[in-house]
Amino acid sequence: MSSAPLYQDKILDTINLGLIVVDAQEQILMWNAWLEKHTGIAAEQAINQKIAEVFSTAPSAAFLSALRNTLSYGLPAVLSNALHRSPLALYAPDENLSNPVAIHQSITITPLDLEDSNRCCLIQISDSSTSIRREKMLRSHSEVLKKDATTDSLTGLYNRRFFDEHYKISLGQAIRQKHPLSIFMVDIDYFKQYNDYYGHPAGDKILIQVASALKSQISRSSDMLARYGGEEFVLILPNMAEDNAMQFAEKLIASIRHLSLAHLKSKSEKFISISIGISTYDPNKHREASALVDAADTALYKAKQQGRNQACFLALETLLSHRLQIQHLG
Repeated sequence: MSSAPLYQDKILDTINLGLIVVDAQEQILMWNAWLEKHTGIAAEQAINQKIAEVFSTAPSAAFLSALRNTLSYGLPAVLSNALHRSPLALYAPDENLSNPVAIHQSITITPLDLEDSNRCCLIQISDSSTSIRREKMLRSHSEVLKKDATTDSLTGLYNRRFFDEHYKISLGQAIRQKHPLSIFMVDIDYFKQYNDYYGHPAGDKILIQVASALKSQISRSSDMLARYGGEEFVLILPNMAEDNAMQFAEKLIASIRHLSLAHLKSKSEKFISISIGISTYDPNKHREASALVDAADTALYKAKQQGRNQACFLALETLLSHRLQIQHLG
């Protein structure tokens, strides 16, 4: 046990923490090598100095308040990095940097009651910079994974998976708020023939251009456009009634027409065009909403039958009535 003091200083200087002890008058009694490395201030310079004066920049008000409360009332204090990023002027030890970089800190202040009734404080400082960087990296990685899971990699639009989830939410909101909800199924006309003639790389460029043109037509944050699969896209437009839906569909068709993208193998025009199927669910008129996507898809099929490069609307009640007839016949 008698040899313990021989190792005490070495242990205090080796530990990967900043250790400061101050007395009741806030004078520094201990200043370990970690502090020397991160401040550039030697222990001989720091000892007996007021802690509020020793750093190149004064400690934060929050730090001084916590320290004085601990000295006065004997209550430990913690300054977490979440609320107090850099309370003390501590920097990363890098000689190549002309401007020192402040490190993120987590600080614990512990009262030390001595036999003579004088109270000191032990201040422990850890460098949180690495954990902060790791947390940011993990958060960024998580956001990338989330984006990959919901975004179509080619067009940058939402994908089918996101549409399925968003559709449920939008439908629920329409029911609660008693406002209509319109679905648009959009298909690029004769896209297989385009790929066969121009090649798949050219086809990919067409998908990107069409996606961008469609996206340019939506302006409300509640509107949603997704790539449904292949050359097919889907739009969810809340609070859009049946009479406005056809007008909006014409705007979508015109936006693609204005691109003037050549398609020599198209049987409708010699330019890229789209067909659109639309249906609207109105909770004030309809009791059943489950067939809304099917109604829009059926309307799209009808638009193709009628020559493509056009929009067709199918009332939800028409599809439901047709299904009911089939059930009776069965």
